[in-house]
Amino acid sequence: MKAVDSMAKGDTSKPAPALRVLAIDVGGSHVKIQCDATGDERTSVSGPKMTAAEMVKKVKSMAEGLQFDAITMGYPGPVLHNRILAEPFNLGAGWTNFDFTAAFNAPLRVVNDAMMQAVGSYNGGRMLFLGLGTGLGAALVIDNVCVPLEVGHLPYRKGRSFEDYLSEASLEKRGRTKWRKHVFRVADLMMRAFRPDYIVLGGGNVDRLDKLPPNAIRGDNANAFTGGFRIWTDTRLVL
Repeated sequence: MKAVDSMAKGDTSKPAPALRVLAIDVGGSHVKIQCDATGDERTSVSGPKMTAAEMVKKVKSMAEGLQFDAITMGYPGPVLHNRILAEPFNLGAGWTNFDFTAAFNAPLRVVNDAMMQAVGSYNGGRMLFLGLGTGLGAALVIDNVCVPLEVGHLPYRKGRSFEDYLSEASLEKRGRTKWRKHVFRVADLMMRAFRPDYIVLGGGNVDRLDKLPPNAIRGDNANAFTGGFRIWTDTRLVL
């Protein structure tokens, strides 16, 4: 009866305010945040000794003065059903059993960092995302269904992994020319394996590529924040 009466009289209640989302991008060299309400990116150094607790302190300090209702955190490691499965390769310890929701005192969704940028880069169909950063991230989005991938540490050549050849350390060790050749080879292998409509190459080192592999699109690190916002606001996504 209340609903009928409300409709008959005309519902004059105000619409619910838009959800304000804070996106956290945890990387091997930096941790970055952005709130969709302001659009200002804030950055702090991370590094191989940064623990989960230290990351929270850094984010809280950077987020001072920001108003948000929910958080998305992109984590550089395997994540399943909002749970971190393994400690990171390029950061300190204490991540797998850390209660981030309690620490931030806000609703929180954690995804692999490559997935967060993939969601922000997605433009329909079957998309493969490869993140060329400190390590190698990967994710699939197929008709809005998000599929995290952990291909970086699979064997590639001479007993070494894909990440060993496409990481930032490999770029510095082998030089741009050899590194670029491996990017093209791996992109071709991934196209054959996953049959995407297109590949998005993201991460900080995509700018080191003068040309892109066939069917590849240049991504943007800013898409990580876009993905963090979409994870809360785009109801079409299946995580």
